[in-house]
Amino acid sequence: MTIAGRRLVAAAWVVYEPGGVLAYREFLVAMLVREGLRPRACIRDIWVDHTIARDGGRALWGIPKEMARIDIRQYTDGGVNARAETAHCLARAEFTPRLTVPRRWTLAGRIVQTLDGRAKRSRARVRTGLRIASARWEFPLDGPLAALSGRRPLVSLSLRDFRLRFGG
Repeated sequence: MTIAGRRLVAAAWVVYEPGGVLAYREFLVAMLVREGLRPRACIRDIWVDHTIARDGGRALWGIPKEMARIDIRQYTDGGVNARAETAHCLARAEFTPRLTVPRRWTLAGRIVQTLDGRAKRSRARVRTGLRIASARWEFPLDGPLAALSGRRPLVSLSLRDFRLRFGG
């Protein structure tokens, strides 16, 4: 799906903390796609640092999770430095929060992936606080995300007290 001749791509770093189903970190790249007239998200590339997260994502939802070393450092001022690597660097990013958006927000939609040769649709619902951030991204030219190298983000957000309900 394109908007004004451009493809909408989202990249995200996520820290799933203890107290949920599983504690792990991930880095993902998703695209906006269309299923009929409905917009959906499709996770094209995703790396995690836990084998159970990798295997579960593949088996349950058709999410093509791969393994990587993921380092996400969160600072008291809300800043974040993140890096994902396999044998080589996949991506690096630095975020500096600029503006806190009032109240908590609920975002809901569907993710569509391919599982066993068929479309697998999963509901996703996020409840979070939002901060607009400035970000600096690096995607190495010799990596799997080279097409994103040199691109400037339309908007960068930092989510706080992030709650995700996925599946169904």
